[in-house]
Amino acid sequence: MNRIPLAERMRPRKLSEVVGQEDIIGEGKILTEIVRKGEPVNLIFWGPPGTGKTTLARILAKEFKADFVEISAVTAGKKNVEEVVERAKLNWNLKTRTVLFVDEIHRFNKAQQDAFLPHVESGLITLIGATTENPSFEVISPLLSRSRVVVVSALSKDAILKVLKRALKEEKATKRVTKKALDLLAELSGGDARSALGDLELALSLAEKVDEKVVEEAAGRKLPGYDKKGDNHYDTISAFIKSMRGSDVDAALYYLARMVEAGEDPKFIARRMVIFASEDIGLAGNGALSLATACFQAVERVGMPESGLMLAHTAVALALSKKSRATTDAWFKALDLARKSRGEPVPTWLRNAPTKLMKDLGYGKGQKWEAGFHLDKNYLPDAIKNEKIWPERKGDSKE
Repeated sequence: MNRIPLAERMRPRKLSEVVGQEDIIGEGKILTEIVRKGEPVNLIFWGPPGTGKTTLARILAKEFKADFVEISAVTAGKKNVEEVVERAKLNWNLKTRTVLFVDEIHRFNKAQQDAFLPHVESGLITLIGATTENPSFEVISPLLSRSRVVVVSALSKDAILKVLKRALKEEKATKRVTKKALDLLAELSGGDARSALGDLELALSLAEKVDEKVVEEAAGRKLPGYDKKGDNHYDTISAFIKSMRGSDVDAALYYLARMVEAGEDPKFIARRMVIFASEDIGLAGNGALSLATACFQAVERVGMPESGLMLAHTAVALALSKKSRATTDAWFKALDLARKSRGEPVPTWLRNAPTKLMKDLGYGKGQKWEAGFHLDKNYLPDAIKNEKIWPERKGDSKE
């Protein structure tokens, strides 16, 4: 029995074997051109799970005849980074390049990502990062500016079928799987080749002849996961937000713990709490937005597992806070009104008057640079001067 998983055994060893990435591999395409020139480039691979990001990094390192070092941001710490740097220095003395592949690079906090910068800048390390999250939000600007972002696409059904057929041929098991079963495997994969090959391997172990029923059984036996792009992900974050909205601290902490335990990106959770603080609490708890923003910054700088405490602290505070959607409702009303009246001119007396002619025409008439200065005029364009966006209530201030 071969103990190496089928997905690992079927991993491509060169670019020509990679399936379904025609936008980045082929004549004139970025990865092919990088290999042709023979000069390593810092890259950030951005794409869904199972699309070959790790495979591409390994192939490039092999093409560059470089020492390939692979770490995961989920488990790596400062010590691991220091060990990589020392190894790279030894390689430098031996005139060997070092390619460092960081899987899930978005899981490194800002300080951890900063640690790579001087070594990337000096050329000691060629960095290849892989992320399922938008690098614009998850990778620090200095690293992004020194790297090329390469989008790795989810595989089409045809590409998945090609991968599965190649695997069956290698395993000499082509006749053991029906065409409909193969088709179902491709449909269930969601563009994830690793998932498709895992299902195929399990199905082949369950029956000598694999039909649709066996595929369904194999897919059903997989341990349920927390797919960051799937329903479980959105259902859980929705339950978390609604629990805070309903001031149920127990439920808010429970759903927060489920997300953290499942490996959800803590910055994603913190971002949602920043939005919640403005959207659902607003002026009812003016400190909520500052607290949520501070939480996001702390999560960025501290990292897990300690960030769990900051997330919990903030979630409890937001759940217990008074709630108000007055600002949210007023903002959406203002947006709607702005769209309907975007051509209406600003009242002349409210306009800037940088020249004498404009002053003579009444621009800025009556205005004074004084704190709290107010003219008893309508500040809205004439066509909508009677519209009310903010619902004035007892205690509202005009300052």
